[in-house]
Amino acid sequence: MTRTRHSSQRETQSRADRKNQTRQALLDTTMELVAERSFGSISLREVARGAGIVPTAFYRHFASMEDLGVTLVEDSMRVLRRTLREGRRDLASRQVLPTARISLEILMRHVRDNESQFRFLIREQHGGVTEIRRAIDTELRLFAKELAIDLARLPDLARWEAEDLELAADLIVTIMLTAVAELLDGDRRGRDWESDVVTRTERQLVMVFLGMGRWRSGTE
Repeated sequence: MTRTRHSSQRETQSRADRKNQTRQALLDTTMELVAERSFGSISLREVARGAGIVPTAFYRHFASMEDLGVTLVEDSMRVLRRTLREGRRDLASRQVLPTARISLEILMRHVRDNESQFRFLIREQHGGVTEIRRAIDTELRLFAKELAIDLARLPDLARWEAEDLELAADLIVTIMLTAVAELLDGDRRGRDWESDVVTRTERQLVMVFLGMGRWRSGTE
């Protein structure tokens, strides 16, 4: 009896492993396809073929292509959150506003290491698939709120109203994403282009940080 039970558990685990592997293959295939194309131009049949399954088997893993796309957004945003969270560690440890140069250096390194995910997010942020666009917007709003919580821990910003903190956080995230888009777009433009983008973005962030230091929350 015990041997039969163990055999059944192994079989169940094996099926679960195979299902997870196939699901991941569908995600990986889609990410490869969106490297140079928009998500809306990709068909379910293409994704299934790339993952080595028949099209009807796709629905064992995702309710629709839109469902798969939203999952890609969530997975890619985890990469972005981890990236920018590292940049915020400097803020927490020193109890001062984050340094623009350190934040940018961390961001650039992770953009290069996770280029596919960043390209997908940047391209689809204003793309044609409504569900994916909404998912990206929701994730970015959540991330801005998370950053606003970190900003609220700074002594100089402790008395800021939540609305002002979220506005400042949203501005920082927007500047960073714009820099990512420009860096990815400038792949073939050489090191001078990258240096110009970094320098300009650093100046923008410094302006924001300086302005935050002088802003009086709750006043017009």
